[in-house]
Amino acid sequence: MVWPSNQPPQRDGDDDAGFELSDAFEGFRQRNDIFTRAFWDERVNSPKTDAFFASYRMEAAPRRGDGFTQRDFALRNASWAISDMISDRSAHEGRREGFQAPIREDTPVAPDAIEIDDPVAMSNEIKRIARFFGADLCGVTDLDERWLYRARVDVRDLSDADNDLPEGITSVIVLGHEMDEGLVATYPSALAGAATGREYSHEASIVIQLAAYIRNLGYQAVPSMNDTGLAIPMAVKAGLGEYARNQMVITPEFGPRLRFSKIFTSLPLAHDAPKRPGVARFCDICTKCAEACPVKALPLGPPSFDAPNQSAIKGVKKWTSDAEKCFKFWAAQASDCAICLRVCPFNRDFSKWRHRAWLKLALSPLRRVALWLDRNRGGRVKPSTWWRGGA
Repeated sequence: MVWPSNQPPQRDGDDDAGFELSDAFEGFRQRNDIFTRAFWDERVNSPKTDAFFASYRMEAAPRRGDGFTQRDFALRNASWAISDMISDRSAHEGRREGFQAPIREDTPVAPDAIEIDDPVAMSNEIKRIARFFGADLCGVTDLDERWLYRARVDVRDLSDADNDLPEGITSVIVLGHEMDEGLVATYPSALAGAATGREYSHEASIVIQLAAYIRNLGYQAVPSMNDTGLAIPMAVKAGLGEYARNQMVITPEFGPRLRFSKIFTSLPLAHDAPKRPGVARFCDICTKCAEACPVKALPLGPPSFDAPNQSAIKGVKKWTSDAEKCFKFWAAQASDCAICLRVCPFNRDFSKWRHRAWLKLALSPLRRVALWLDRNRGGRVKPSTWWRGGA
């Protein structure tokens, strides 16, 4: 396992992280994310949208065909079980934990805090404990309030609610969770959705356990999944990877095949430096994800400040998808889609030497050679092949 190297705490990491913000920048209201809009915005909501959410409860009849049988939906939904238990437990209070609100802290903060005289050593300890609990990657960054949601969502009436964090939060621990490579290869399918659900259930357990460890040390720790703030810029600032055309963070260990979670904490920690090894320069010449997208929701051109609709953050220069087009395709097939992840040239097993060799080529001036070598990869594996043990 390769972890980022701890660096002295830093605040001005925008250039190193690749962020370019304009005067039009404003923090994102979570009410505008595409999944929340599906409940209140008639431009997104439709009978297919309702069926999409119902399929996660097996209330909508599963589609017929390879990858969309009852068995496929059953595995996908079962993979979400732990995450669903956490997210449902406070819904009556307007909090959908891990998605529209942080996960409730079940462990009190110890009254006596241990003394931390070496933040670098403490960061390394946290990474070791994160790995013990099951995280595949871990990095640490400062609390950058620009990436916090301006407001969270009260799920009782879908109104804005305060997005408060405890006093004294200074750092964000960002955790990466690898998605199953064989399942990812079957996108788009309900079966492939099990790769996503499994990691949400894993990360719910991991952030709760790691936050409990920190709170037992006497410091604040707020476990978080999709809630509270945008995980992607935090993961980039924490040195875990580089932002790509497909809207994902490309990591040197797993490419884009990750989910991210986070913990907001007052524990004194050293922060990792962001890294830009050359993924964006590769994406400049590669459009495989945009070309493979069935609804053309991904951009073909260079990064820009364009925001296709209100589900895009304003004032950030980057590759930005059209979330409305993307989600409508999800709803139509009653499951999530990650074709853009599957076809990404960085979607490789970098524990193997030949893929590490390809990575070095892709991040070098010979990136066009690497792109040519990737021309025949990324094809879809039939879900029935996975069930037979062939993927």
